[in-house]
Amino acid sequence: MASSALQTVKQNPTEISELSGPERAAVLMLSLGKEFGQEVWELLGDDEIKELSLVMSTLGNVQSSLIENLLVDFVSRMSASGAIMGSFDSTERLLLQFLPEERVASVMEEIRGPAGRNMWEKLSNVQETVLANYLKNEYPQTVAVVLSKIRSEHAARVLSILPEDFAFEVVERMLRMEAVQKDILEKVENTLRSEFMSSLAQTSRRDAHEIMADIFNSFDRQTESRFLTSLEENDRESAEQIKALMFTFDDLCNLDSASAQTLLRNVDKSQLSVALKGASDTTRDYFFSNMSERAGKMLREDMEVLGPVRLRDVDEAQSLMVDTAKDLAAKGEIMIVKNKGDDELIY
Repeated sequence: MASSALQTVKQNPTEISELSGPERAAVLMLSLGKEFGQEVWELLGDDEIKELSLVMSTLGNVQSSLIENLLVDFVSRMSASGAIMGSFDSTERLLLQFLPEERVASVMEEIRGPAGRNMWEKLSNVQETVLANYLKNEYPQTVAVVLSKIRSEHAARVLSILPEDFAFEVVERMLRMEAVQKDILEKVENTLRSEFMSSLAQTSRRDAHEIMADIFNSFDRQTESRFLTSLEENDRESAEQIKALMFTFDDLCNLDSASAQTLLRNVDKSQLSVALKGASDTTRDYFFSNMSERAGKMLREDMEVLGPVRLRDVDEAQSLMVDTAKDLAAKGEIMIVKNKGDDELIY
C-alpha cells in the first residue's frame, strides 16, 4: 500500500487536480498539526499511518494558495502560516508529539527502507558488505542469531566477507544453537533497529553510477543507445560502470527455473507476447523452456496473431517485465542476478 502511494506523489504540487486522495489527506494532516490532528491520528490504523506518513514525507513544498483552495475551513490559519514543508524529519517530529516512540520508529523505518515487512526481511535487503562491516564488531553468538534469521543465500554472502576466524566461530555457534528465546530475539531486533537500521537510513547514499543505471534502464532502446554512445565518447570508464550496473530484459535469462516460473505467473500474457516478440532467440527459448508445452504453444500462436509490433511497445512491455521481476525480488519471492559467475550482482 505504502509503495503504491509513493509512486503517485507529485513533488511541489500547485493545483488541487494534481493531488490524489492520500496527498489531500497528507496536506490536511500537515496543516492541522498536533492540536487539531491528534484525535484523527489516534483513529488511524498502522497501515493508514504508514501510507499517510510516506506521502507526507515526500510531498515537498505545498503553497498556501493550494492549501486555501483545498481547506476552506482553515483559510485564516493557513493564510497566516504560509507554505508548509513535508519531509522525513518534519513527519517524524509531528508523529512523536502524539504517538509512542516505538510506534513512530516502526513507521519511519518502514517508509525509509530498506524494503521488507519485518526486521529480518529488511536485513536481507541490506548490501552484504554493509551488513558484514557492522556484524564483525558484534559478539559471535549475536551474529549467529542474525544469520540464522535472514535468507540463507544472503547469510552465505555475509559469512564469506567476515574475517575468516570470526566467520568459523559464527558457524560453530550456529551449529550448536538451540531455539532462541523470545526475549533475546526481541533484544537483538531492537538493537539492530535502533543502532544499525536507523544509522543506515541516515547515512546511506547511492552511488551516482547506480542512479544513472536506473535512469538508463528506463530509457527506450534508441534513447539509451544515444546516451551511452555519447557518454562512451566523453567518459568511457563511467559508461562501462553504468552498463555493468544496468539490469536489462536479457538479464532475466539468468533467473533460475523456479524464479522464471514465478515471474511468468505474475506477468500479463498479452504483455509477455509483446515482450518476447522483440526478444532475442536465446531469451525466447529460455522463457519457453520454463513453460508447459501447451502454454508455450498458445503463446507462440498469440505472438503470430500480433503481427508486426512497434519497437516502442516492445520496450515498454520488456521494461514492465523487468520492473515486475524487481518487485518480486524486493518481496523475497525470486532472486535475480545481473550475470552468472563470480561477478553476479544480487538485487
